[in-house]
Amino acid sequence: MSISTTETPSALVRALANYAGYHRDKRNILTHFFGVPLIVLGVQVLLARVGIGVGGVFLSLMWLATALACLYYLKLELAMGTVMTVSLLLMAWAAQALSLTAPYAWLIWGAGLFVVGWVIQFIGHYYEGKKPAFVDDLIGLAIGPLFVAAELLFLCGLRRDLEAQIVAIAGETRIRQF
Repeated sequence: MSISTTETPSALVRALANYAGYHRDKRNILTHFFGVPLIVLGVQVLLARVGIGVGGVFLSLMWLATALACLYYLKLELAMGTVMTVSLLLMAWAAQALSLTAPYAWLIWGAGLFVVGWVIQFIGHYYEGKKPAFVDDLIGLAIGPLFVAAELLFLCGLRRDLEAQIVAIAGETRIRQF
């Protein structure tokens, strides 16, 4: 299925297709299934202890950042936004638990998850032979988790319409030969 030349792709399709353009090697996509969630969880863990007290209630930056990300994803598309909201809230629950450990353990968990996630990402981009998308556009940092969710849905045989639109713009996935 290709996109009609008169049909303008949705903001969701444009964002995912742009990101997908940096991620056509199947090995790179596979590394993103591990690296991106580790990075997101690491950031959430680190932000969970940073915030302000308001009326005796601690408001962490983790919940603010998670809420803003969820709103962004919901604005792109309700269905994918709902998938992302559920995913991010589950991760925030785990991050909150990890943030309640001793300060050194909290820092090790947060920084460790973040660093390991990026190492996995850079291995994937070695296979791809391209730099990460965020190097050219910082919004790639927000689209990465959405890309992983979309690719997981595609693997499960869901959202074939969305997959076809992305492939029409970004091209098919492949294994890059060295």
